[in-house]
Amino acid sequence: MNRFCSMFSQILKVFPRLEFETTVKQARAERHARGFSSWDQFVAMIFCQLGRAHSLREICGGLASCEGKLNHLAMTDAPSRSTLAYANAHRPWELFQGVFYQLLARCQPLAEGKRKFRFKNKLVSLDSTVIDLCATLFDWAKFQRTKGAIKLHLLLDHDGYLPSLVVVTEGRCHDVRVARGLRFDPGTIVVIDRGYVDYAWFGRLTAQEVFFVTRMKDGAKYKVVEKRRVPETGCVLRDEVIRLTGQSAQTDCPHALRRIEYVSEQTAETLVFLTNHLDFAAATIAKIYKDRWQIELFFKALKQNLPAEMPIIIANEIAAEVRGLVGVAAFKAIVPVPCGHSKSESCLSLEIARALGAAVDLPIIQALASKPAKGVSHPKENLKRPQLELVRPITEPVLLVDDVATSGAHVEEAVKLLRPKCGAVMAVAWIGGDAA
Repeated sequence: MNRFCSMFSQILKVFPRLEFETTVKQARAERHARGFSSWDQFVAMIFCQLGRAHSLREICGGLASCEGKLNHLAMTDAPSRSTLAYANAHRPWELFQGVFYQLLARCQPLAEGKRKFRFKNKLVSLDSTVIDLCATLFDWAKFQRTKGAIKLHLLLDHDGYLPSLVVVTEGRCHDVRVARGLRFDPGTIVVIDRGYVDYAWFGRLTAQEVFFVTRMKDGAKYKVVEKRRVPETGCVLRDEVIRLTGQSAQTDCPHALRRIEYVSEQTAETLVFLTNHLDFAAATIAKIYKDRWQIELFFKALKQNLPAEMPIIIANEIAAEVRGLVGVAAFKAIVPVPCGHSKSESCLSLEIARALGAAVDLPIIQALASKPAKGVSHPKENLKRPQLELVRPITEPVLLVDDVATSGAHVEEAVKLLRPKCGAVMAVAWIGGDAA
């Protein structure tokens, strides 16, 4: 007897059928269902995601092309378009939420590795990113007058670096609005950037025995109530206990806070941290905030695996910006910035450059290449990240294109390499929803 086992069927084995059927009963997903089961619907939608199908016709046609081999997927026949559309419109979404949490519960123990820190507190990072959508097709995704977008608010658990909470809102929703509605267990350490600075929220977190670590705003008003000794040979410049003295800050957050000045070893930049944790060493607070970079890497991996249409959407946005500023005719070619973090030949910046070249009718020249260096390829760690090298001479004005630019160091280095050769360089980077 010949046995057939495709890669798709092996992926589906990750979802135990018994657990799935138990979740179906709990969600009452198959009440009044006839013929088309919830498992069939689930397989069809997984096929849609992995196969990047764009319509019901592609989903149903793709499954029908298996020609009798659907039995290894536990399906009898490929669904019709109307049947699948009705199921998607009327069956409860709670079924797939339950399946997701079952899978997440199995992945979390596998992802947990050696802890970076000795303390036992739960460490999480909170941040958000903007994902562009077509304003005509997604009129509910309010962002700007001519552009739609959603904002993905994500809580990343540092035990395994897996998301523990995801909230999707309109693109113009402020980060603090979502943060105020979250609840954390006492003892949790929440790492956030300056976009989440809200003294009233900080006061509630402190009252709930939840710790936070963030960057202090430049214009914050405070008074020093205690100065602590700092190591003579370390990177810590100051370690102070302060109280906020702003007009409303001292009422919203009357608790004692901690202000730490720290110099980065790689960039020599002075960073000022603000936290309500009074016991950890100052260097530990700095390392906790540094580990927040993992959520930025998560967002980058997420956006690099978005559907194939995303580079086209980004390219159209960049083309509109360039036409409005200087015009496309000023440039003779497009040069993509290679991704030092990716080991694949093609990265998001190259895909954006190709789509942009098709939109503005300019050739693509891969004039830059990464020189791999030992260590971590963090954009701000100039001594360790991959250095760029010019592998093809350029003598004409070019448009430099990069993808998610959380730091301008990579783009700045590319401009320094190209400018002496070609004279005129315009650098355009896509920063999570905007071209800059």
